[in-house]
Order: sequence, then C-alpha cells, then structure tokens
Amino acid sequence: MEAAEFYNAAMYLRLSRDDLDGSKAESDSISSQREMIRSYVRKQDNMEIYDIYVDDGYSGTNFDRPGLKRMMKDIEAGNVNCVIVKDLSRLGRDYIEAGRLIQKTFPAFCVRFIALTDHFDSLTADADETALIVPVRNFVNDSYAQDISAKVRSQKKLRRERGEFIGSFAVYGYQKSSENRNRLIPDPYAAGIVKRIFAWKLEGYSCLAIARRLEEMGVLSPMEYKKMRGERYQTTFAAGARTGWSSVAVRRILTNECYTGTLVQGKAEKINYKVNKIVKKPEEEWIKVPGTHAAVVSREDFETVQDLLRVDVRAGAGEKKAHLYAGLLFCGDCRQPMTRRVNRKHGKETAVFVCGRKNADGDCSRHRIPEEDLNMVLLTLLRQQTALFLDQDSVLAELKRMRVPFEETAVFGAQIKRLRQEQDNYLQLRAGLSADLEQKIITEEDYTNYSRIFEKRCDELQQAAERQEETRKRLFQSGAAAGIDLERMKRGFEITALDRTTLITFVKHIFVYEDCRIHVTVRYNGLSAGLHMTEGESDNGRRCEEGVH
Repeated sequence: MEAAEFYNAAMYLRLSRDDLDGSKAESDSISSQREMIRSYVRKQDNMEIYDIYVDDGYSGTNFDRPGLKRMMKDIEAGNVNCVIVKDLSRLGRDYIEAGRLIQKTFPAFCVRFIALTDHFDSLTADADETALIVPVRNFVNDSYAQDISAKVRSQKKLRRERGEFIGSFAVYGYQKSSENRNRLIPDPYAAGIVKRIFAWKLEGYSCLAIARRLEEMGVLSPMEYKKMRGERYQTTFAAGARTGWSSVAVRRILTNECYTGTLVQGKAEKINYKVNKIVKKPEEEWIKVPGTHAAVVSREDFETVQDLLRVDVRAGAGEKKAHLYAGLLFCGDCRQPMTRRVNRKHGKETAVFVCGRKNADGDCSRHRIPEEDLNMVLLTLLRQQTALFLDQDSVLAELKRMRVPFEETAVFGAQIKRLRQEQDNYLQLRAGLSADLEQKIITEEDYTNYSRIFEKRCDELQQAAERQEETRKRLFQSGAAAGIDLERMKRGFEITALDRTTLITFVKHIFVYEDCRIHVTVRYNGLSAGLHMTEGESDNGRRCEEGVH
C-alpha cells in the first residue's frame, strides 16, 4: 500500500459485556481505548482524527453495529482513509468478517488500518503479516468469543436447572422478590386477574369472550400493566399505541404452566454466537422445575383448561358462553364433539345433542341423545360415584381454603382509584381545551375532535370504575356467603344439581355411542364410569345400567 500525504483517521472504539473480565475491563474500557489512540495520533505529523465511532455494548461477533456502519459510510464517501483501533478484537471477533474488512474492503478503498497493541499497520505490513498473522489472531479472537458464548450458555442452563428465574421481566401475575431477584412471588392484583381468567374458561367462556370482558372491566393488559408499574417492557406482540386484551393474550396466559408453581424457562435460544436470531425450542427441551414459587392456579384446574383448549368451546349465537357440556361431550365412535341443537315446537324448547361429524359431512351416524336424558344420567352418576373417591373431610378443608379473603377486595380498590385518577386527568385535559382555543394553540376543528375524544374516554373510565366497584361488592357478598355455604355443606355432601363447575371438577370426557351407551371418564384416581341406556319405564322413558371400571 502506498502512503498518503495526509490521513483523516477514524477512531473506532468497541466494548461488549464479554470484555468485562475483572482487571481487563479497565484496560478495554472506551475511555482507555480513546486515550491510547489519541496519544498515538498526537505523535503523527501527517494524521488527524476525522471522527470517533463508538459501539458500546455490542458483541464483536455482531457486525451490524451503528458505529461501524457509520464509519463504513464515511469510508465509502471518501472522508476517511485510515482506521485505528486498540487491537484486532475491537474491530470484531468473527475471523471471516474481520479478515474480509482488513484484507479486501479497506484495501479496495485505499484505507490504512492500524491495530496498536497487535503492532499491525497495513502500510508497513509485509505479505506474511497480512496473509498469516492477521488471520491467526482473528481466529484466536473468534475462538475467544465462542468460548465465552459456551460458558454463558452453560451458566444460564445451570441456573435454570436450579430453579432460578433469570428472565428480565416476571410473567404477568408475578413479580420478582425484593429479597431475591431470581425468585418469583405472586403480584396480588395481577394474580387475581389470572385466577379469574382460568375460572371464566372453566365456566365455558371463550378466549375472545374473556378478553372482551376484561376490556369492559377496564383491566389493563399485561403490557400496559407493566408500563403502569414503571417497567421498561417491550414485546413483539404490541399492535398499537395502547395494547388491549385479545384472545391470543388470554390463551397465552391459559397455556402458561408457570401459574401452577412450575418454573418454565429455555423456550428459545440464539442459533449461535455469530447469528443474532432467536429460534423456538421444542417443548421437550424446555427446562421445567416444579415448586419454585407459589401457584396461582391448581394443577388440576390447569390440566382441565388444557383439555378444554384442545376442543371447540365457542358460545352459540347470541350466547356469552358455551353450553354446559362444551369441551366434554364427544361421539363415542368418531370422537368428534357433539353439537347441541334446539327444537322449538308448540312454544316449548327441547335440546338434543348429535354427532358433529354427521352434521358436517355425514360420515358418522347421529348418536342422538336428548339433553334432559343426559342431565339425568350425569347427575345420577355423579351422586353415586363421588362417594367412591371423595373424602368428605378433605372436601370441607378445601372449601375452607377457597373462601374468598376480604383482603383481596383491597386490590380492586386500588384499581378503582387508578381509574378515577386517569379519569380526572382527562377531565383536566378537556377543561384546558377552551384556554388553548382562545390562545389559538388549537383550531376549532381540533377543539371539537379532542373534546369528543376526551369525553368518550372519561365515559369509558367511569363505566370501568363502576364495574370494578360492582365486582368488589360481589367479592364481599361471596365472602360472607362462603361461611353460610360451608355450614350447609357440613350437613351432608350432596350434588343436588348439575352446573358447569361441578361437571368440570369431576368429569374429563363423556362419550355417547349409537347403541345408547354413555362412557364417562372422571378426573380422580383413574376411575371411569360406563352407562348403558335402554328403553324402559322411567320419567324420561329410559333406564340406566351403570358400571365403574
């Protein structure tokens, strides 16, 4: 390379977390690199610093750095004809990319390259230094980055296996413990919302219906809630300036095993230390450690919800939630969900269930069963079978545990206060519009539009606060009623009527066969019950023959 008369030098500085290694951190610091290069340039008669390019916090394996890219633009524009770094590793730790810059790109633009502590200067370097020494040193730097990456991965895996939470942000419903940042504890308010979401799903609500209900109540979405708490949280799921609840967000909560007290980490990882791309890992490779934190929902409820999510439990037209047997009732032959049909005759409604596949393409038979008969069979079965696997003392103890704590209502009080404060903010903004109009800060059109927007938002917040207040009242009432219900249950455990909660608690699947057999799989102790319905004398015109397997 021929010497230039004068050099406009680019001072390139880089430091990443990988370089912060004890005493080495100070020697590699940005200020240390800057002073070393400045000292060198002061001693040169034909050189001055054109600009300083800094990439602080960027890995040497990543060549998509803002400082490096800005420097390359100045090189291409002819503003820079010399690049100075402290050592070769500052330019980069990928020996292929670093070698390409030093051996091809810089020479193509007649740029002199100097690495001070490696004693390399492309102006004076001979062929051996350029073709052998530089590639070897770049390879060593690359190997160092690979070794650091392997150590970091190994350390993270070990901490995950020990049950330490190493994520930047706690999952919605939890927060990091102030005593131990690697342990999760329930967030009183958000955990209550998570419990509600699971309860609504068990009641038969779809994910979309739950999302709409949360929006109506004025409950902040997970992202907005984290923002309100002052967390610098970002996600790829955000769809606008304000992120609301969606069916996807609800489903993400319903499928997160973390709420059972099991810490699940390592769901994704970078391809390797050279490629800054995250890929999802198969579930069998996730690291799961049970019992690391307090559960928000029981394992039984979580598994039940997973069963419901595997089948279609959408509500019928005009209904807020699915029917009683949604997600539980299937054709015994083709295993497709049974479809509910309502017949109206002479002002009377009767409901029947038929095979959904028969209804869709005719590849199966109807497997018709009246809803009234099914209710009678299930109620009879549950009354008889609960005695086989339910321990009355355990049930009463669980009922005591499930009594609504009055402290929980305080959380809703805080949410109501937040809604009122936000409403006051909008009222103040609306009140200030007149002054802005008089001072001609805004136009008449702006005044009208903003007034409408602020008024609408105030109304929404008012309605949300009222719904939260109503919810708080119901909590008080249910808390008081729990004691009354418990005393009634003490007089004898008996299932008196079918409801969604009872059915979900005890029943996993109901299979209806063409020969009138009904097979019920219950959720406890691996028991299952089979019933055979035949024509006979009874109130419903059928007789049940029962058996337990």
